Amino acid sequence: MLLSAPAALVAIVVICVGIEAVLQGADFGLWGSPRWRGLAYQYGGFWRGLLDNWQPNYAVQPAAMFASYGFLHGGFAHLLVNMITLVSLGRLVIERVGQARFLAIYAVSLLGGAVGFALLSTAVQPMVGASGALFGLAGVLTGWEYSARRLAREGMGPVLRVLAMLVGLNVVMYWAMGGNLAWETHLGGFLAGWVASWWVRERDHQPR
Repeated sequence: MLLSAPAALVAIVVICVGIEAVLQGADFGLWGSPRWRGLAYQYGGFWRGLLDNWQPNYAVQPAAMFASYGFLHGGFAHLLVNMITLVSLGRLVIERVGQARFLAIYAVSLLGGAVGFALLSTAVQPMVGASGALFGLAGVLTGWEYSARRLAREGMGPVLRVLAMLVGLNVVMYWAMGGNLAWETHLGGFLAGWVASWWVRERDHQPR
């Protein structure tokens, strides 16, 4: 499935998988040091405290973490779920607007997820994962559906069902993970994607 995917999707997957593969190997003592994962989170994760009075590890870390967090994951299972979701939703977005606009939406959603976490979370642990951007892809698809139905004067039932499903998914994950879920990132990413649907229109489709 990945081999036939658009290059933009392949690039993101390769980066995320490559990073996690290196960290997995270090975790199991195949190379490097078991400390590598902790260092990766320390330098690349999103630390809410860096926006207050925490001392950064390098000068631009408080800005860089708004993007770097999205290429780190909390293990193989976390990575697998996110990459499957990325390929599924990413294909739908690329089919409608092309790869360049997909990457713009992905970047905006990644940033939106970080902003949501920064504004709403009080966590002292690092936040990592691509889920903010993934919820942004869900947000842009839902935004397009909303706009199309409003213009056609059709009912919003399908849109409301998607929103209910996403809320329910977060509730279930929050419970299953014992509260260790960055729902703030999901919300920020989704809202950023929805907003992106206003300026990235389906009729602007460009060939791949």
